[in-house]
Amino acid sequence: MAQGSLDSNGDITYPTSIDGESSAANVNAGLDRLRINAADENDDDGAVQITCFSDLSDDLTLHFQIIRLHKQIYAWIGCNSAKFGHLYAAAPTRPNNMVSVTSLLGGASDNTGSGIARRIVLKTGLNVVLACNIPKDSPMLEAAAEKKLVRKLIDLGYTKSKI
Repeated sequence: MAQGSLDSNGDITYPTSIDGESSAANVNAGLDRLRINAADENDDDGAVQITCFSDLSDDLTLHFQIIRLHKQIYAWIGCNSAKFGHLYAAAPTRPNNMVSVTSLLGGASDNTGSGIARRIVLKTGLNVVLACNIPKDSPMLEAAAEKKLVRKLIDLGYTKSKI
């Protein structure tokens, strides 16, 4: 199985196969190696839970990784590659139940993931760190990625219950 390596930009690159196939198969294989099945999906004991999955949307492969920490979620969304992308941090603020978002890595002009991070905080009530590698000129792809991520968060039981 091919091993990824870091290039000069800090991106993970995978060698292409002899027949010239894209590295998507290598990325999927790497994500499968990272998959950890948690026995208890309720994070009452503070255990770290990692979930990885991929999905096809408009002939593009979206890769997801969710790491559930104590009172915090780290999520990564990759589009057709294992690039890290821009990094955002979002947290609920008091007293008005608003959300504060900041860009940790990447330019301020590309805010593709900041809206996703903000809405995930509203749905979960948890601090969120989101790495997003979605092209900024693809609002439909961004919406599809957010929908799939939120659906998975609901399935994992990470969203707050509505009263």
